[in-house]
Formats: sequence, C-alpha cells, structure tokens
Amino acid sequence: MPELPDITVYIEALEQRILGHTLMQAHIASVFLVRTIEPPVNDCVGHTVSSIRRVGKRIAIGFDNDVWLVLHLMIAGRLHWYEKAKKPDGRRTLAAFVFDNGCLTLTEAGSQKRAALHMAAGEAGLAALDPGGMDVMSASLDEFARGLTVGNHTLKRALTDPRVFSGIGNAYSDEILHRARLSPITLTSRLTTDEISRLHLATREVLQEWIERLRAEAAGGFPGKVTAFRPEMAAHGRYGLPCPRCGAKIQRIRYASNETNYCSVCQTGGHLLADRALSRLLGKDWPRTLEELEELHLRAR
Repeated sequence: MPELPDITVYIEALEQRILGHTLMQAHIASVFLVRTIEPPVNDCVGHTVSSIRRVGKRIAIGFDNDVWLVLHLMIAGRLHWYEKAKKPDGRRTLAAFVFDNGCLTLTEAGSQKRAALHMAAGEAGLAALDPGGMDVMSASLDEFARGLTVGNHTLKRALTDPRVFSGIGNAYSDEILHRARLSPITLTSRLTTDEISRLHLATREVLQEWIERLRAEAAGGFPGKVTAFRPEMAAHGRYGLPCPRCGAKIQRIRYASNETNYCSVCQTGGHLLADRALSRLLGKDWPRTLEELEELHLRAR
C-alpha cells in the first residue's frame, strides 16, 4: 500500500501536472470504485484544480467549486499520467480523468478491487474522511509521545494506526522500528523516555530519507514504480536476508496476509518472536534464539 513517502511524491507529481488545470471528463469504469454518491463525480467536471493534499494515505484533489475528489489506492491501486486521453476497461484500469493537458488513470492489479474514490463537499466533508492521525513530520517530541502512549498497544500497531499517526503502514513501520532498534511487539506503556526519543527521530529520518529517494527516482517524471518492497530497505520484505547493520538474518512474524520483518539481534535482544501459525504448530519446540533456529534447520536437512 502506498504510504506517506509514496503519497508525497505522487502529490508533487500531480501538482506539476494538474494544479490550475481543468477536468474535462471523468470516466469511471468500475462500480466498486466509487464509495459515495454525494456530491456526484461529475460535479468536478468543468472545474479547475485548486489544491492537492494528503489525507492519511489518501490523495485529495480539490476543485474551485469546493468539491474534493479523494483517492485511496489501498494495496494494489496505482496512478499513471498520459499526455493523451485513455479509456478505462473496468478490469485493470478503473478510472480515467481527462484534463485539458493530459489524462490521469487509476489502475488496480489483481481480482480483489479495494481501491476507493470518495467525493467530499468543502472542508467539513474532507475532514470526515480523515482518520485523524498526527503528521509525524511536523509533530514535536512531546506531541509524538502523547499520541504514542495514549493507548497501550504494540509499537507495530501504534505506528500503523491511522488514528494515531498519519500515513505509516506495514512497510515503513518495519523500517522505522529497525532504525530505532525497537521490537515490534514492545508495548507503548513500557517505553522509556530514551526509546520514545529514538523512535521519534527514526520515524522522521526514515520517512524523509524515503521521500528524497523516491523524488530522485522519479526525477521530475511521474512515479512509475510504486512498491512496498525495495532492495534498499533494511528490514521490510527482507526475510532470510542479512541485516545491513549486524549481518544476522532478518526474521518475520506472519499474520493474515501481512508480515512484520525485524532483526532479532538489533531489535529483540537475540530472541525470536513467536510466529502465530508456526508457534502453535511447534509448541514447546518453537526456537527461542537464532542458534536454536539454525539447529532446527540443520536437523531438517
């Protein structure tokens, strides 16, 4: 799912292309895409883009009649820019927005169509779509600490809760926790002042570094490779590969269709975190350290 760095670079690319330009046509080819009926999508047609904002993980495009078109790309949704008009097919290309200078399309890979388009009237309508999480790039250490500790959850859950922090998901939370050398299952109520400070700094550093990386990759063009899995990442998507800091193999916790990646040496004091499915299967035989895991692998050969 595109997160804060990806959405930031998308918005910068859109500002260069559609800000101040008029929407001529809006073609919606999937009945599952549009989640609201008031105001209708066609209320944007014939109007000029006056503002583009990030609302959590959503991209909000505002028009001069105070109507907002809000896109949530979810896991597989992506945006593309063309100089000529495109016609959506309803299978992969779900929508096409034709402006006076080009065409913005929304595509979604796979059979599960989760991407969403919401319409909103005015600032109040837009605010109703905002989960309310704080902007971590501008939050002070005190503000960050208050938001982090308002409930008692694991760090992974707290970082990815859109009501607490805005724009952080599965990928960048792994990177942030690896940078901060903190376990994803540490409870927020047990964090020390130093750990909160490290996490605040790591959050800002990781997100800013990736914004700059993605800007450089786009090089003024429209972002063409938006993915949660990048070889330059330290932990996310790197299960079984060496930690760039200590060389130990990156581990994972799997749950539903997601997984959390972490380094047991850098983040959990050498202890392996119990994978829900495997720990139930292995019971008392679940390895607690890297050494026990390696021994288990050797016995299985």
